[in-house]
Amino acid sequence: MTTKRTVRIAMNGVTGRMGYRQHLVRSLLAIREEGGLDVGDGTVIWPEPVLVGRREHALRALAERHGLDPATAVSTDLDAVLGDDAVDIYFDSQITLAREEAIAKAIAAGKHIYTEKPTATGLDGALALARQAADAGVKHGVVQDKLFLPGLLKLKRLLDGGFFGRVLSVRGEFGYWVFEGDWQEAQRPSWNYRSQDGGGIVVDMFPHWEYVLHELFGRVESVQALVTTHIPRRWDESGAPYDATADDAAYGIFELAGGAIAQINSSWAVRVNRDELVEFQVDGTEGSAVAGLRNCRAQHRSATPKPVWNPDLPATEVFRDQWQEVPDNGVFDNGFKAQWELFLRHVVLDEPYTWDLLAGARGVQLAELGLASSAEGRRLPVPELTL
Repeated sequence: MTTKRTVRIAMNGVTGRMGYRQHLVRSLLAIREEGGLDVGDGTVIWPEPVLVGRREHALRALAERHGLDPATAVSTDLDAVLGDDAVDIYFDSQITLAREEAIAKAIAAGKHIYTEKPTATGLDGALALARQAADAGVKHGVVQDKLFLPGLLKLKRLLDGGFFGRVLSVRGEFGYWVFEGDWQEAQRPSWNYRSQDGGGIVVDMFPHWEYVLHELFGRVESVQALVTTHIPRRWDESGAPYDATADDAAYGIFELAGGAIAQINSSWAVRVNRDELVEFQVDGTEGSAVAGLRNCRAQHRSATPKPVWNPDLPATEVFRDQWQEVPDNGVFDNGFKAQWELFLRHVVLDEPYTWDLLAGARGVQLAELGLASSAEGRRLPVPELTL
């Protein structure tokens, strides 16, 4: 006999691209299409989304499109939703400026918290949320989706198997050309380029780099960054020009616990000449690997060629052909969905879950220190955070 455990989830920000595509459609609705999350003991967790936002017509359109009852699955009154004892989880994918206050309200209402990052606009606010959640005894998690990408899962498999020996360095390249919005429509919203609206590539991407480095290679112990705005003038969604006040590129060096050095370039003003939009090269004493979103290639010490520097002759080797593809050896689900499933199990079954609001605060801390490092022109230590 199957027991259906319904979990009602207030989803704030689902009219945005990420909240809609990844969290609603490809995660919670995908779980429902599979008949719910079967946890293996006769219990099926059934997520019941409640779409929350300011534009009722847009929320109703989403609900109707996906077979949700607008009468019970749509609300423009966040306070009323948080006051509903039948709602178990509050999820936030709003713009960063609105997130901190809404999460604090949800914690005060006794809701479990699952949120996009950054969790707040500054470290003090991010730590305050983590402490409030701990004091309230609610469960809390932060989206750290890159850890669940096939390419990084393959990279972790190599790490867990001791493939690299001692890791020496990590080099990351992320980014693509975001059109200015005048002669071609921009692929990102205009608020991303206004610091007064919470925009900037550092606050967007450094929280990602923090958890990737922390989980795979070691805690970030120092940061040195150079941050800039390469494209100072852009055009918004209505075609009006505006000044870009937020950074669109950041070049960072991170010292990691254990001695490895990471260098990561992040840019919305770079044209892609790599296999994927983000790639990490890891070099160790015993081997190296290059991992992207989906693929991972490796070269072991025993199979490493011996290139000879001679600029007077053309290269006779195709260097990429000397690397071996790391096999899938399994089926990889959508990363956002995989993490949602873990968080739902955490809420319902009390299974362990480590990517909490304190982990989210570490990402905010690294972004804050990265911006400070660039402004001050020096390397800054990254203190270890505790509650």
